Amino acid sequence: MMVSRRDLDRLSGILAEAARREIMPRFRRLAAGDVREKAAPGDLVTEADEAAERFIFAELKRAFPGALLVGEEAATRDPAVLGRLAEAELAFVIDPVDGTLNYASDLPLFAVMAAAVVRGETAAAVIHDPVLNDSALALRGEGAWLESSGGTSRDLRAGGPVAIADMNGMASWQYFPEPMRSALPARFPAFASVASLRCCGQEYRLAAAGRCDFLLYGGLNPWDHAPGVLLFGEAGGHARMLDGSLYRPGQPSTGLLCAPDGDSWRSIRALLVG
Repeated sequence: MMVSRRDLDRLSGILAEAARREIMPRFRRLAAGDVREKAAPGDLVTEADEAAERFIFAELKRAFPGALLVGEEAATRDPAVLGRLAEAELAFVIDPVDGTLNYASDLPLFAVMAAAVVRGETAAAVIHDPVLNDSALALRGEGAWLESSGGTSRDLRAGGPVAIADMNGMASWQYFPEPMRSALPARFPAFASVASLRCCGQEYRLAAAGRCDFLLYGGLNPWDHAPGVLLFGEAGGHARMLDGSLYRPGQPSTGLLCAPDGDSWRSIRALLVG
């Protein structure tokens, strides 16, 4: 099955409408009972997450009947749905509010993300910024671009190689297992800077636009990374698992590194994990 540009535009429109209807009206207006903790401290869900996911699911069911829908909140309730992702003819993975901690903290740095997955391979991606009301889009084999609400667009291109000491990166080191979790931060001073935006979607947008040199992730929930890996790859970047294999959404795995090119990837990997 092919995912067309028209399909991508429909997906993008659904995410933008969810942001307009469900996410932005609640931003900085959440009551105490509208924010709840999930499995771990700091792992939050809000009324906006759940309302946006309900809206996106309903619209996708109308636009793509029969497609498997894998949302962050739905998968929290029924983790078994992840096991169907690799074999589905067409699936959508959805993060209704990526960066929920930022959103609940009144910080305007979050995203709405979705990817179309065809038989286990990401075919299309959208990362929408509800605050700026623009979307980073990618279609496998056709590149990546940033599209404004007014319809103008520009191509996205990952940056070129630079010296390790001049690199600026984003790392979610806290999601690696021990002993790597404790060892990684000691290696960050080799770079110019290493930070985290607490929002994968915004980090992938930065890297795809050439404004961040590398990304490092431990935990790999498909709704967090399927859209971004395709976006970064279609922008010309080099994304691989730490063992060198290609990322595939839904496969149990740990450790993803994104870099401008293969040589940079190998240099960064050698410095970080030996």
